[in-house]
Amino acid sequence: MKTQHYKKIHEQYVRWVDILGYSEISIINLGRSIRDFFDWLETNKILSITEVTQKHINTYFEYLQTRPNRKYKGTLLSPSQLNQNFNAVNKLCEFLHQNGMENAPMPINKMIKINQVERIRKIQPFTQNEIKELYDCIDFSFDYIKQYSVREWKKEQLKLAFALFYGCGLRMSEGIKLTIKDIDFDRRIIFVHQGKNYKDRLVPMSDGVFRILENYVYNFRSRKKTNHNRLFLCKQMAIRRSLETVKNTCKNTEIQEKRITLHILRHTIATHLLENGATFENIAKFLGHSSLESTQIYTHIVNT
Repeated sequence: MKTQHYKKIHEQYVRWVDILGYSEISIINLGRSIRDFFDWLETNKILSITEVTQKHINTYFEYLQTRPNRKYKGTLLSPSQLNQNFNAVNKLCEFLHQNGMENAPMPINKMIKINQVERIRKIQPFTQNEIKELYDCIDFSFDYIKQYSVREWKKEQLKLAFALFYGCGLRMSEGIKLTIKDIDFDRRIIFVHQGKNYKDRLVPMSDGVFRILENYVYNFRSRKKTNHNRLFLCKQMAIRRSLETVKNTCKNTEIQEKRITLHILRHTIATHLLENGATFENIAKFLGHSSLESTQIYTHIVNT
């Protein structure tokens, strides 16, 4: 993206989706997708947003379906990656119309159907022993950080992440926005506001999760002065990097070969509950699924 014209629109677009309340990772992904779109426009000598037509949008969408995946060479973009790019450009069209560009292209309702069973089958959850090994490695991670307070702060944030996303099976967006007031220690429950499909739900705390949260809130979080009351003090990208650090600290090569994200921790607890004999109904309620169909796909992980 070389043109100042596109750089300015990109900045305004990113600011706009931030105001709309998108999560940090979503804002980053939307911004990256639009930067790729603007690069493609420049390559094709379209140097002003006012020149972009519906035909250009269609051509770009066709191009994406044949463009090699830059991260994994020899493969094409996955359906979810394509949909992410389609959505970003559609949001751009919406942004342009809201800002008075009447001749801007209209959003195209093009989405690739994702085979959820295949998507889940590709996920490599951690075993129960691997989760324990990862958690134990937290205390031995971040030795490269000389400042004690910063090093301990990173460890506490990670222990909280394991408690919420593995121990409680929360979605990434649900856990990141939790506040201190959402934790009821007397009843041992976590109140999740506006989860997926805008549904509230109560999530029980196990004894282990209870101890981690109690220690975190009273011995760590309550001593930190911030301008917000969210549990997490850092952003989700920082947590993601910390997860990678802990994974690489483990000497277990099988652990190191697996991807680790907050959402994979959620997938992992779902498979562990299923392996331990929990019913689909109870797992669905625990995860906040609106239908058993979403829960039943975990059988494809357990049976592989």
